[in-house]
Amino acid sequence: MTTNVVKIKPKPDGLDKPYVGKIIKVMSAVNTAMYRWTGGLLGSTWRVGSAFPWGIPLLLLTTIGRKTGLPRTLPLVFIEDGSKVIVAGSQGGLPKDPLWYRNLQANPECQVQIKRRTMKMTARTASPEEREVLWPKLVAHYPDFASYATWMDRVIPIVILEPTI
Repeated sequence: MTTNVVKIKPKPDGLDKPYVGKIIKVMSAVNTAMYRWTGGLLGSTWRVGSAFPWGIPLLLLTTIGRKTGLPRTLPLVFIEDGSKVIVAGSQGGLPKDPLWYRNLQANPECQVQIKRRTMKMTARTASPEEREVLWPKLVAHYPDFASYATWMDRVIPIVILEPTI
């Protein structure tokens, strides 16, 4: 019998520096532009950290900015669970919840693009019971999530995106 062992990586020096969030924002914008321009041919696979070299799929999540009212789009690692899409608000192990998560708390209506497929969805934070089931699945999909969880004091929110009826 084999068990999945997740290797916890130490927190990188400088992760909490103010420029890290800005770098993430710029790289996300570049990734989003490539994804949209090519319909997911480029930019739809994450090949960083435990996803290197084979990669894991990315989606594009579009939320409405809670302050601006403008659409905000970014790439996220995800898993599918039937008609639901599951994402984690890890923000690469940064100490604060990502802005997209706060946008969804203010307005749960969103859009998801997976390659060329787009879907209108409604977001909600997983209940503690759902989280207990989903967290191991997310870590199995992208083991770096387990490391991120050890780097911060907050609980990484898990968001369930369900098709809007």
